[in-house]
Amino acid sequence: MANLILVTGGARSGKSDYALKRAEAISGTHYFLATCPVVDSEMDDRIARHKADRQGGIWRTIEEEINLETTIQTLGPDAVCLVDCLTLWVNNLMFAAEKLGTVFGEDEMSDRVLNLLRAAENFRGTLICVSNEVGMGVVPDNVLARRYRDLVGRSNRIIAAAADEVILVSCGLPLFIKNET
Repeated sequence: MANLILVTGGARSGKSDYALKRAEAISGTHYFLATCPVVDSEMDDRIARHKADRQGGIWRTIEEEINLETTIQTLGPDAVCLVDCLTLWVNNLMFAAEKLGTVFGEDEMSDRVLNLLRAAENFRGTLICVSNEVGMGVVPDNVLARRYRDLVGRSNRIIAAAADEVILVSCGLPLFIKNET
């Protein structure tokens, strides 16, 4: 199984920067698995900044919004795969279900995360997943936002239980909350 690391924290907490530096300290072929869809010009600018941060370096970017499991299965042994981020993956799964006229709920979320973990079992490298901690704030005022918060929380809990390490980044500082390596 992959060495599985979950890096979580609030928005703009420094979790992606921490995950990048952590991944770059590991030898192997480096893959950046980007889940962010381009939905407006501001998001396009964010994506461009993230790509510029990795430009000319060791990273091979793979843009995949939905099928993380399949993508991870294609990576060779001893690779380092940074998934940034699971929070947007949940968003993308919800949006895809909505386009099909279905509801993406907790059971579906659990199934997708378990599929992701099965892919990690077959991956012989390091898998670092970045995800926002969205459950520490105000309870959202609408059903869709509450479902989103719950699904991200469910995803984070399942992955954290399986992870070798879990790091919470707050104010740019890593707080090590699980370390089984």
